[in-house]
Amino acid sequence: MKLYSLKNQLLAQRIYLILGALFITSLVVSNLIFQKFFYWDFFGIYTFEISVGILPYPITFLITDIISEIYGKRKANQVVTAGIFASLFSLLIIYTANFVPATSWSPVQDSLFTKVFGATAIAVLASMLAYLLAQYIDIQLFHFWKRLTKGKHLWLRNNFSTFLSQFVDTFAVLFLLCSFNKIEWELFGSLLLSGFLFKVLIAACDTPFLYAAVYWLRAKFNLEPGEELILEYQEVDNSPLK
Repeated sequence: MKLYSLKNQLLAQRIYLILGALFITSLVVSNLIFQKFFYWDFFGIYTFEISVGILPYPITFLITDIISEIYGKRKANQVVTAGIFASLFSLLIIYTANFVPATSWSPVQDSLFTKVFGATAIAVLASMLAYLLAQYIDIQLFHFWKRLTKGKHLWLRNNFSTFLSQFVDTFAVLFLLCSFNKIEWELFGSLLLSGFLFKVLIAACDTPFLYAAVYWLRAKFNLEPGEELILEYQEVDNSPLK
């Protein structure tokens, strides 16, 4: 275990806080905007039809991979848990806002507000169940590959952990939304394929960003490949790959 100056300890905590804030923001926003769907013609090869809620969601997996690689599994799980509470708290705020009556001069009337945010409860429920399952699978698989490769081949654990967890996430969300009649069942197959392929494409594209972030953090804190940064308030674990 390396000993770090107070300045480096504070910097490490600030970076962790920033990553956690980006993670929670991406997660909460994805639940709020999910009702708009868009299409994307991928160079004439395939046309994606997916919810805009999927746009910030891959960021959450990139961030948990960065945290897992640098700060360890425990700190990654803590961010995931914080995201759950943030999403549930946002749901409480939305329910309260939907309950109070709008004034006659309000630019957004009750009917429009309910139309936009009324399905948020179902979205949050579906997202949370899928999110819990997918994120914990992602973190577990990430560290499984990290142990197996002895801290080498970052691209392998990044992509192999994300591909499976993204499929689980996409399947679970769509299954729950269809079960609650928020999406028609006949759209399930096409949305599953589009959502999963889009997430796989984004996951592959974010690998250079993961390498850049990990390289900078390792250089900043003088970490060896596979070594994890221990924050001052963490219990010391002598196994860097655990």
